[in-house]
Amino acid sequence: MSNFFTGLLRLRRGPWEMLATILIGLGVFMLMQPFVLWAYTYSFITTLVGTVMFIIVSHFKD
Repeated sequence: MSNFFTGLLRLRRGPWEMLATILIGLGVFMLMQPFVLWAYTYSFITTLVGTVMFIIVSHFKD
């Protein structure tokens, strides 16, 4: 777990890509659930932030 946080602080690709992927998955889950309106409301922006984040961090060093 400490390697994950160390990778985040050193701007390594692996941990940041994992975080971006989790954001994309969370946004899709928020979009597909029918129970909470605020989650549906913010699902598109969450997915968009995760996608843009993934594009940016794919240029980081390994």
